[in-house]
Amino acid sequence: QVQLVESGGGSVQAGESLRLACAASGYTFSALHMGWWRQFPGKEREVITTIDNYGRTTYRDSVKGRFTISKDNAKNTLYLQMNSLKPDDTATYYCLAKVLGTSLQYWGQGTQVTVSS
Repeated sequence: QVQLVESGGGSVQAGESLRLACAASGYTFSALHMGWWRQFPGKEREVITTIDNYGRTTYRDSVKGRFTISKDNAKNTLYLQMNSLKPDDTATYYCLAKVLGTSLQYWGQGTQVTVSS
């Protein structure tokens, strides 16, 4: 069982930055395929960015050039650096961990990001 604990959300002004963190435990962190998702009120969750166990990344077009995913295997922590935030980025952000070679996946509890204009 993978446990994920997120932190770093909050309220900022447009143009400011936030860094989200997702601390993982219960599994070999370097063997997890990780990602950040977000959910707007009344909408389904959407993937923002992913990073695999080799460090290869993908990004949703709307966040390319503004958001950066990274991970620290020594600290078992996934990060999302969010720059140039916009009001449209206001959502609940979740980290997701997938166990390679299985169908197992685990979600964090979510952290709210609010960007005001």
